[in-house]
Amino acid sequence: MPKDADAKTRMAREHRSKKGSSIYVQRKAIVEPVNGQIKEGRELRRFLLRGLEKVKGEWHLTAAIHNLLKLFRFRRSQRKAMAAAPG
Repeated sequence: MPKDADAKTRMAREHRSKKGSSIYVQRKAIVEPVNGQIKEGRELRRFLLRGLEKVKGEWHLTAAIHNLLKLFRFRRSQRKAMAAAPG
């Protein structure tokens, strides 16, 4: 690869490689659904604040809320399973 290749060219080349292609397939299954859930479920289509630092803070708060809700739902399902189990 040429040393002066820009980021777009490097990324395109990486996606064409066997290793890069397999990583990208995993990304679609792991990361993209979360982005879709945040965009649709939380209706985060654009940020409310301006400036990179503030936008990063807003994104971190949104991601934390998403993760906390996942933990809450998981714990709730575990409690329901324990209550329903014979014992």
